[in-house]
Amino acid sequence: MELPKVKPGRDKPGVMPLDLEMDLKSNMEDSDWFLRKLCGRAADTGLDLNSYGLTAVDVKETASILPLLSDLEELDVSWNDFASGTLHLLTQQMHPVNKLKVLRLSSCRLTPEDVQTLGGTLEMIPELEELSLSWNSQVGGTLPRVLHTFQQGSKIRTLELVDCALTSQDGVFVGHLLPKLQSLQVFDLSNNRNIGSCLDVIAQGLRSTSGLKVLKLRSCGLSQKSIRLLDGAFASLDVLRILDLSCNKELGGGFEDVPAQLASLKHLEVLDLHQCSLTAGDVTSLTQIIPLLSNLEELDLSSNRDVGGSSENLLCRLRFLPALKSLLINSCALQSEAFAALAEASVYLPALEILNLSWNKCVGGNLALLQQTLNLSRSLRVLHLSSCSLVTEDVVLLGLY
Repeated sequence: MELPKVKPGRDKPGVMPLDLEMDLKSNMEDSDWFLRKLCGRAADTGLDLNSYGLTAVDVKETASILPLLSDLEELDVSWNDFASGTLHLLTQQMHPVNKLKVLRLSSCRLTPEDVQTLGGTLEMIPELEELSLSWNSQVGGTLPRVLHTFQQGSKIRTLELVDCALTSQDGVFVGHLLPKLQSLQVFDLSNNRNIGSCLDVIAQGLRSTSGLKVLKLRSCGLSQKSIRLLDGAFASLDVLRILDLSCNKELGGGFEDVPAQLASLKHLEVLDLHQCSLTAGDVTSLTQIIPLLSNLEELDLSSNRDVGGSSENLLCRLRFLPALKSLLINSCALQSEAFAALAEASVYLPALEILNLSWNKCVGGNLALLQQTLNLSRSLRVLHLSSCSLVTEDVVLLGLY
């Protein structure tokens, strides 16, 4: 390190002041410490700097060792706000790291310049399988410039674009891009409110992603029409494991016409429909569909207030889901008949581990209906009963377990 020019000391000509010498020594030690720790975190094939509090100086130091990590397959610098505007320092050193398979840049406050730089960088990473740009609002409106290098035969398996302020034009681009991503297995567009307006193009693209296992469209501005569009794609998604349509409040009523292809998702393990304003008609249709999803392990119907008065048939038929591990029906305004039907069905759920009944007042005074389940279950480990108007007898019953 080149030392700064200083004025000679009065007593010892040519010797720098002690306080400046100590500051420089401290800075050098800090830098060495960071590099040592950085190299320590660099496994044979992975470098994990997630939530590391990186500064611009740290990013520069990180970039300096990248040429030494020619076998690097995974780089994660997510949740480092101070990395904003410094991505070019990393990308300038990416040429030797051509084996990279995983690149995570979530919540890095990427600037427009960072986004522009990233587009060129992806051309140098032909083996990339996972890309996460979530929680970077500047990605919105520029997605074609970032992902233009993804062509037919791309190896990308995971693409996460959560809360990126994507525009409808971005959504159209994604829809046309999907047929080129034949290896895609995980696709997350959650928290992008404009996606609903271009879902027809995206749904058409999804028909070509036959290997997709995870599809998340939480809070994407989906409407009743969206279910019909997605239903047309479900027939092609026969290996889908996780489907998240939650927090789309305009979705209510979309299931009323019995989306037939949803029942074809025989491998589905997780279905999340919480806070979707489901109607009584939706519940009636789902009563015919959900029991056919025999591999379902997690079902979330919570925060759908209209479910409570019409769910007894659905809850009763949950007995046909022997693999069910998690059932969330909190804040559903359950009525006594529905709770009784659930209690009866729960006896036939040997794998049930999590049951959330919170904010359903009818549970109070009726908890004894679950006594047989509590007696027989060997797997139940979480029972949520917040704000259920429990009475003394309920508390006494809980005290026995």
